[in-house]
Amino acid sequence: MKFFDNLPQMDHFRSEKMSFVQLIMPVESAHRAVTYLGELGLVQFKDLNHDKSPFQRTFVNQVKRCGEMSRKLRFFSDQISKAGIACSAHPALQPEIDLEDLEIQLGEHEAELLEMNTNSEKLRQTYNELLEFKLVLLKAGGFLVSAHNHAVPPERELDENIHSRAEDGDHLSLLEQEMQPELSKKAGLRFISGIICKSTALRFERMIFRATRGNMFFNQAPAGGHVVDPVSGEMVEKIVFVVFFSGEQAKTKILKICDAFGANCYPVPEDSNKQRQITREVSSHLSELEATLDAGILHRNKALTSIGYQLWKWKIMVKREKAVYDTLNMLNFNVTEKCLVGEGWCPIFAKPQIKDALQRATIDSNSQVGIIFHVMDAFESPPTYFRTIDLHMHFRKL
Repeated sequence: MKFFDNLPQMDHFRSEKMSFVQLIMPVESAHRAVTYLGELGLVQFKDLNHDKSPFQRTFVNQVKRCGEMSRKLRFFSDQISKAGIACSAHPALQPEIDLEDLEIQLGEHEAELLEMNTNSEKLRQTYNELLEFKLVLLKAGGFLVSAHNHAVPPERELDENIHSRAEDGDHLSLLEQEMQPELSKKAGLRFISGIICKSTALRFERMIFRATRGNMFFNQAPAGGHVVDPVSGEMVEKIVFVVFFSGEQAKTKILKICDAFGANCYPVPEDSNKQRQITREVSSHLSELEATLDAGILHRNKALTSIGYQLWKWKIMVKREKAVYDTLNMLNFNVTEKCLVGEGWCPIFAKPQIKDALQRATIDSNSQVGIIFHVMDAFESPPTYFRTIDLHMHFRKL
C-alpha cells in the first residue's frame, strides 16, 4: 500500500486542471526555451501554422538538416549491423559538441566510410575476377592439354596418308581439326574460354551451336563448388567452358552471345608452360589482394567501432534538435518584433516550473529581453493530462 500512498493526489484519477497560455519569446532565446520546456514535458503547443505546408515554415532548413543527419546515422547503424559490431548503449565520455560541429563530424565519417566501401568493392570485384581467371586457367588448360595429347598418333609409318589428309584439311570436321593442332593452325581454328552460370549453360551452348550452324566444339567442366559472381557478388554455381570455332565472323557472334548470357571470358594461352606461369602470377596477386582486403576490413571495423561508441548519444541529440525545430515551426514568427509567439496548454500546477524554465532560458541565452508568459481565455476543450510518477526511480528508492 506504500506504493499507492506515494501516488500524486488527484480527484478520483480525473485529469488535471489545464490552462491555455501564450508565450512571447525573443528569437535569441526561443530555441533554448523550447528545449527546456521539452525536457520539462508540461506544455502542449498548438500549431498556429496549420495552413502552411512543411516547406513554407520558418525553420524548414533546420528540419532538413536534422533529417539529413538522421539519414547518416541510419547509414552508420546499417554498416555497424552488417559488420556484426555491437553498438554500446553507454557511450564513452566525450566533450559536448553543438549541432554545427556534429553535422561536420557526421559528414566526415560518412565520406570516409563511403570511400572505404568503394575501395573494398573494387578490390573484391578484382579478387573475384582473378579467382574466376584461375579456375578457367586450370580447367580450360586441361582441355587444351588433353587435345594436344590426342593430336598425333605414335605410328609414323603412314606419313604419306597423314600428308594427304593435311592437304584436305579444309574438308575435315571441326572435331578432327581440334584433335590435330597442326591442321588447326592451317585451318585457322580458334577458341574462346570463360566461365558461366550453370543454370544458363545449356541455353548458352545451344545458342552458340545455332549461331555457328554447328561448326563449333564445346567443352565444359564444373568450376568446383559455388563461386562469387564479380558483378552481382552472389554465390552461384558455375561451369568453365571452351568453345572451338573457325573464322573471325564466328568469333564476333560468340563474343556477343557471351555478353548477352553474362559469361565472363578470360584469355588462356595454348602453351602449357605459359599457362603455369600465368597461374602462378594470378595466385600471387590473389594472395596480395586477400591481405589488402583483410587490412581494409580491419581498418573499417575500427572506424565503425569508434562511431558505435557515440552513435546512441548522437541519435538522441539529433532527435531532440529535430523535435525542437518542429515545435518552433508551430509558432508564429513576428518579423517586426523579432520574436516567436506560441500558444498551448499546461497543467495549472506546472506554472511555476514553466516560468522557472523560461527564466533559465533567458539567462543562459544572454537575452536582454525576457520571455512573456501569461494565461489566456480558452474557447475549446483542454487536452487530458494525468500526473504520474517515474516507476523506475520509485523502485530504485525502495
